[in-house]
Amino acid sequence: MDANHEARPLAARYIDFIDYGEAWELQKEYVGEIDREERVETLLLLQHPPTYTLGTDRHPEHLLLAPEELKARGISVYEIDRGGDITYHGPGQLVGYPLIRLDAKGLDLHGFLRELEQVLIDWLAGYGIEGGRKPEYTGVWVGDKKIAAIGIKFNRSRTRRGFVTSHGFALNLKAGIGEEGFAGIVPCGIQQFGVTSFEDLTGQAMKPEQAARELLPHFMRRFGFRPG
Repeated sequence: MDANHEARPLAARYIDFIDYGEAWELQKEYVGEIDREERVETLLLLQHPPTYTLGTDRHPEHLLLAPEELKARGISVYEIDRGGDITYHGPGQLVGYPLIRLDAKGLDLHGFLRELEQVLIDWLAGYGIEGGRKPEYTGVWVGDKKIAAIGIKFNRSRTRRGFVTSHGFALNLKAGIGEEGFAGIVPCGIQQFGVTSFEDLTGQAMKPEQAARELLPHFMRRFGFRPG
């Protein structure tokens, strides 16, 4: 954060489980309120039931399961308005939705993505995990396996020049999540690399609510917020 800028207040809310559609509607509601300055900027941290989401760069052929198999497995499917292709959300994964303002002056949308990646990289480093980037992709990688996916929507402000962000990141925590959910898709359209999780790498279980508590200070520091 620039030392000349005062930290803005941030509200953080953890939701243990919420249906994807309900969370999507909540994001839209909050984005409008934040834009009208009726709500402080907010970071939603949560878990979803098993869900596949297809972003604006969607390729339906990257969903490998037939409708009857999706139903049998209890997996919902949503076509949504974030960037990117298809990804999976499910139990044992921490999902974060930063709903924050980006002013037009000095606006760097790619820089926002890099900063969000860095929040996750910094948290992983605290456990001795070397997270990194692949130049041609978004997200956080450990070697050739993705541990966190990122997809953002930049909602144009109706009250000022700039944007309010929505959607966000999904951090894999539980062991075996690659076989559990990601095996039914070509994640983000990337065929040559796999996925991993915190527990797969460390052998240590990590509850999403604990990861949420630990990530929050990293997010506030990186984006220049104070508790609100």
